[in-house]
Amino acid sequence: MLDSIQKGLMIGVFSSIPVGPIAILCIQRTLHRGRYHGWFTGMGAALSDLAYASLAAFSMSFIINFIHQNQFYIEIIGALIILVFGFFIFKSNPMKQLSTVNEKKETYFKDFITSFMLTSTNPLMIFLFIGLFARFDFIQADSTLLKTIFGLLSVFAGAAIWWFTLTFCVNIFRKKFNVRGLWILNKIAGAIIIGIALIGIFYSLTKDMYV
Repeated sequence: MLDSIQKGLMIGVFSSIPVGPIAILCIQRTLHRGRYHGWFTGMGAALSDLAYASLAAFSMSFIINFIHQNQFYIEIIGALIILVFGFFIFKSNPMKQLSTVNEKKETYFKDFITSFMLTSTNPLMIFLFIGLFARFDFIQADSTLLKTIFGLLSVFAGAAIWWFTLTFCVNIFRKKFNVRGLWILNKIAGAIIIGIALIGIFYSLTKDMYV
């Protein structure tokens, strides 16, 4: 049981470390709104990771076949959602948001849900978990249901630890950003997310040309 928990924690951390739209969004929200807004953003991603890890653990063959059959449409829809999200961040005005902070306060729940929904548009994450499961020998022939459940919960815990660490470190530099710095950050974060989305769409549309 302890071995499964340790492996789950490592898988949770390794699955969250890659810098992508969620990491950028988490950093942007931490600097713009505060540490806990960033952390709840990360927790939404962690819950989505738990869902995909569970699918990978309990129904690998069915999920893999479904993704293979619908991979093009899944990739395009996910990239379009990320593109819209990046455009929203790019166009956001930190001065306007700060001036209305008392009138309209963003909630942790909203940060959590938007992050969860955004992360859920990338079902190809399941292949990352399959690879990590194989690398760490996570699913074994003698694995019991209870052992697997504790392992999966440890994946969630590992992801939560990573997002807590990231937002804690980013929050240290938060006070060094003025309104102009936040405006520049929004532009950079939004542009990066838009770029990731456009690259994803381009790759999905042209990958058959290189096969």
